[in-house]
Formats: sequence, structure tokens, C-alpha cells
Amino acid sequence: MLIAFAGAKLALGGETRTILRDAEPQIARAAAAAKFTGKRGSALDLYAPAGLPSVGRLILVGVGAAGDGENADKSAERFDDYLGLGGQTAAKLGQGASALVLFDLPEAPADAAAAGQFALGATLRSYKFDLYRTKKKKDESERDGVSDIALAVAAPEAAQTSVAAALDLADGVIIARDLVNEPANVLYPEEFARRAAKLADLGVEVEILDVPALQALGFRALLGVGQGSAHASRVVVLRWNGGAKDAQPIAFVGKGVCFDTGGISIKPAASMEDMKGDMAGAAAVTGLMHALAARKAKANVIGVLGLVENMPSGEAQRPGDIVASLSGQTIEIINTDAEGRLVLADALWHVKDKYKPAFIIDLATLTGAILVALGQEHAGLFSNNDELAGRILEAGKATGEKLWRLPMGPAYDKLIESKFADMKNTGGRHAGSITAAQFLERFVDKTPWAHLDIAGTGMGSPASDTNQSWASGWGVRLLDRLVKDYYES
Repeated sequence: MLIAFAGAKLALGGETRTILRDAEPQIARAAAAAKFTGKRGSALDLYAPAGLPSVGRLILVGVGAAGDGENADKSAERFDDYLGLGGQTAAKLGQGASALVLFDLPEAPADAAAAGQFALGATLRSYKFDLYRTKKKKDESERDGVSDIALAVAAPEAAQTSVAAALDLADGVIIARDLVNEPANVLYPEEFARRAAKLADLGVEVEILDVPALQALGFRALLGVGQGSAHASRVVVLRWNGGAKDAQPIAFVGKGVCFDTGGISIKPAASMEDMKGDMAGAAAVTGLMHALAARKAKANVIGVLGLVENMPSGEAQRPGDIVASLSGQTIEIINTDAEGRLVLADALWHVKDKYKPAFIIDLATLTGAILVALGQEHAGLFSNNDELAGRILEAGKATGEKLWRLPMGPAYDKLIESKFADMKNTGGRHAGSITAAQFLERFVDKTPWAHLDIAGTGMGSPASDTNQSWASGWGVRLLDRLVKDYYES
């Protein structure tokens, strides 16, 4: 199978035009019959094309004209969505197929970086999670298997390096997706910790803190969330030392509530099954650490996973309880379904106090309120540091993992003041995402910090060119780009 790209009015790249010269008359007739104009995302499929005796099937994938699609009002811009193009091409190709792609676009440079983005998009689009399906429709079985895609490029060596790095990043995203997609009876805190420990094979230092260790250290807020579950809580510390020996580390913290019933403040039954994905933040940090270690990132990076299960039982935490956190600050439990911030509170304080990082970024499927505010197009960004926030926003624009910064301030902080303790774990219905961020800020002191609320983007995300799965792996590409652009030596 041969894949080529066509722009508006069937425009072809120079090398592609030479290769397809003898087939151009048939292509023109087929395009006219199918009303194929090269519009972005469209395709023209030809079997046994005339003039190409060794090609059984030719697919022309439309890339549009400069300024087509989202850039319609920016006609001077060249095509640059190679990630999306990779996904679209993989979709046209289908699984289990073999194809040669003529990576030569009209009116657009196809450099090594573009080849890497194309490979990343194609790999992510091909992902599916069907581990537990024992019966498949006949047509699905016939399409099973990994697609074999070869790229014909002008500079093979440079492209090969770029593609290899992209596939390492894809592996990190896929690890995160797999973790989020797994059912909670399979992926509970101990099992999550075991899977994260496999990063040791890439040179990541792994420390797993079990319940006795957490009790000794004083992780009382985190342990309070998990005390109603039959599955014991865990904290995993992952360290990648790729920078200078004395360089200050950077840190990422992930909420890992492997299943969230809401505890005693139990959630409604409808859609509770989705709460197996309430560990998407920890999954993203795990995938990120894989990506950084696989490409041997020149930075010292710490990843912390707070892993618990929030269940109702005779041992469970109650509304009205007061717990002393690792920081020494006390917390009144108003709602046991506001549990993720308790997990993060101890994890944030631990990494701040022990490792003294240059900054901390936490990721959490923290609030339903962020869905009300932003839907599933953007994750919520909260920060105490404008420079860090700005860099994260730029990385989001570069990767398409978009964020929107929301406000913080003393007026919001007052909403979590408690009559009986230093703070309460929820400020009520109004500004719910903001008061959650205000709560977390109390556990980082003056360390530059950003909180990413990914409740709308980490699971149940809309289908896209690069993801057809329930789990998106959101955050891995974003934070890998952040590290690469700003924090590698």
C-alpha cells in the first residue's frame, strides 16, 4: 500500500509528483468522480492504480491548502499539524496493514521533526484497549495487529532519530492510557506501585512507601483517605537523575485514587464506574517519567504518586473528622468525596520538604467544577508563579494539550477556613476548583508550584485524530515538552 498527500486542487509535493506521474490521469478522474479536492482530513482510495504496477492500493490523504481548516484566517501559515496528520493517516490505513508513506507535502517542509510528530500521531491513533474482550466481530479480528508504516523521507538518518524519540514519548502516553483504562479490581494501589517500579529497568530510582513507612513519616491525611479500603495505600517516589549531580531537581506529583466511591459521602451510582480513572494524574506522572528516562533527559526529575482507594466501610473516614497532615496543619473533613486534595497535601509537602525542588507541578482529576467551567477542551491551571504558569501554557500550545489559567487569591482562601481546625477540605459549591487549588497551595510554602486539574481531559475525553480511547494519557506530552524546552541542561 502506498500513501501520498495531496493539497488543494490535487497539488502534490515535487518528489510525489515524479513518483505518481504515470498514475496522474487516473487520479484526476477518480478525484473528479469522488469529489475529492484535497481537503484536510479527506482521502481518495484507488486500487491497482494504472501506471504503478507494484502498488496494489494507493491512498491520497488530503492536507488542504495553506490556511485551511483552523488556520483559515491565517493564509500565510504553512501546514504544521503533523501530529494530527499522522493520526488521520493511521485511521485511513487501519490496523494490521502495511504501507509506505511518501512523506512529501505540497507547500510544507517535511523535516525530521515533522517525521517524528507524524509517527507519534500515527502510533497514538492506533492505540486501543481491548485486553478483556474475549469475543470480537469478524471484521475486528481481521484488522488486528500492529500496522507497519515506513516513511520515505529526504533525510533518513535525521528522521530516524526523530521518530525513535517520538516512539519513546508514545510509549509514555500509552503507559498512562493503559493505567487509566484498567479496572479497579486489577489496578489497586499495590498493583499500581508494582507497575511503576518497572521504570527501574530504564534507570529510574524507585522507592515504595508502604503503610508502616507512611505512618512513621506522618502521612496522616493520605492514609485517612485509604483507611476504609481493603487495599493498602502506597506512595511511590520515582527519581531520574539525568542532570548535573548538584542540579536542583524538578518535581511532578500525581493524584492516584485508584477508585473513588466518594467514601462515606458516597457518590451517586450513575457513572461511578468512571471513577476507576481517578488516578489519571498519577498515571500521567508515571508515563512522563518513562518518557524522560527513555530519552535520557538531561534533568533531575522526581515523580511522586499518591496511591489510595476511597471506599466506605466501618473503618472509613467520616465527615466531621479532623486529621493532622504531614505538614502539621490540621484539616476538618467536610466531605469525604473531596479526597484527592488530602492525598496531594501530604505528597506535596513530602517532596517540598525532602527534595527542595525548583518547582512542583501536580496533576489531578480533582473537581467536577472544572468540567463545568472549561468542559473537556482545556485543563485548569492554577499557580503561585507567573513564569512557571507561562511556560506550561506555551508547552500546551506546542503540544495541543491546552490549559486555561484560573484566578487564586485571599478571598477564595477564606472559603476553606474552619471553625475547628486550620482548614476544611472543601469550601462548598461556589468556585470549587479554585478553593481546591487554594487548599493545595497551603502545602507548598513558597516553592514555585502549579496545579493542573485534569478532570475534564484525563478520562472520558472526546475522540480526536490521535486518541480513540476512553483514557487520553493527557499531560505526558505537555510536561515532556515543558522539560525539554526549559529545564534540560
